[in-house]
Amino acid sequence: MNKIKLNKGFSLVELVISIVIISVALTGVLMIMNRTAVSSADPMIRTQVTAIAQSYLEEIMLRNYSDPDGSEVGENRSTYDDVDDYHNLANNGCLTATAACPMGSCACDQNGNPIEQLKNYAVQVTVIVDNMNFSVPTSVPAKRIDITVSHSSGISTSLTSYRADR
Repeated sequence: MNKIKLNKGFSLVELVISIVIISVALTGVLMIMNRTAVSSADPMIRTQVTAIAQSYLEEIMLRNYSDPDGSEVGENRSTYDDVDDYHNLANNGCLTATAACPMGSCACDQNGNPIEQLKNYAVQVTVIVDNMNFSVPTSVPAKRIDITVSHSSGISTSLTSYRADR
């Protein structure tokens, strides 16, 4: 009669190969988990960057096309009365500072108060005259408003709009 030999265990070679295969698979899974954890805040930051840019754009678009009082003297963010006043506005548009937001380091509300929760966001506004022909047959002078908001993580967005004189 033939005796059947039963293996009870693994050889050393089989064990080493199994460890290597499991290590490679585990490394791949951990790399994916790490990437997911690092970028999990991206959608929230992207939404916040867009919301800040839209807020600034809405504030600017509600202003007059040209200066109603004819004077730019002594104006600050809370007293801006026309679109041009916002040209080159950056995070330095705040009128006050706090310990968490030294002057020029935080985005501000429309009254010029720093918003401490937005200290990692940078805002840059540019307003230029753009004589595009928006209406046929006459040309309407317009001002192009460019707003760029960026986060310290490198995420940024830009919005552009036009404000016409009519």
